[in-house]
Amino acid sequence: MNKNQAAFLSIISNTILIIFKLFAGIFMNSISVISEAIHSSIDLLASLIAYFSIKKASKAVDDDHPFGHGKYENVSGFVEALLILLAAVLIIIEAIKKLIHGSDVENLNVGIFVMIAATLVNFVISSILLKISKKTESIALEADGMHLLTDVMTSMGVFVGLIIIKITKLPFVDSLTALFVAALILKTSIDLIRKSLKDLVDSSLDTEDINKILNVLKLYPEIKSYHKLRTRMCGNTREIDLHLQIDETESLVSAHNLCNAIEEDIGKVFPNSYVLIHMEPYINNK
Repeated sequence: MNKNQAAFLSIISNTILIIFKLFAGIFMNSISVISEAIHSSIDLLASLIAYFSIKKASKAVDDDHPFGHGKYENVSGFVEALLILLAAVLIIIEAIKKLIHGSDVENLNVGIFVMIAATLVNFVISSILLKISKKTESIALEADGMHLLTDVMTSMGVFVGLIIIKITKLPFVDSLTALFVAALILKTSIDLIRKSLKDLVDSSLDTEDINKILNVLKLYPEIKSYHKLRTRMCGNTREIDLHLQIDETESLVSAHNLCNAIEEDIGKVFPNSYVLIHMEPYINNK
């Protein structure tokens, strides 16, 4: 399954779950179940954004985008995170209203069944999305998978809340459960905002990736020194720019072949990468 197919699968599953949760929530007069429907609705919108951003990011380099379209995925991840944040705010507002004015929850068995089904479906779909996002290094697909994984937790929270209401006959637990759902959603949105912004503002690769690049350089004794190592993520592409110094007596042909070899080795470590090397003469003043 490729990225586009995974994103489309998320759209289908979210659409089905929205219908079931919304009807169940209205039928039960339950804010916690309706909050789950709102959450899934935001997830559906996020899935649509992810689907189209992945298609856009997959386009080849053109005159207007000489470095490709990878940033569309980063923008998508940021927008999805904001949408999750919006969902949390809406749920908090409605939960507080219900908590203040009070309301009875009915037909608990319907909600319990829907939440169990939603938990299982979202767990399976989120596992698929996160597995493919890790394989393809897709931030948009990862964000989508994280949304559904949050749905797994929130659905379980609502399920437990409904069980408590069934046992205790205390309807305000429904609003408390909705607030719990909102808190989990808030945490997820903040984490995703941080991650997507990191790439949007062209932060460097993490220490682990930097060390992998340096390990490649260590394989070549011809390299006397390096500097101006600049890295960033563009979608799922790592862009690497660095200056290398070699002996001033080396020929242009040797320098060119060395660059090709280094670029090839970095490409083996990071298959989807763009490497630019600037060669400089190393002058020993001793």
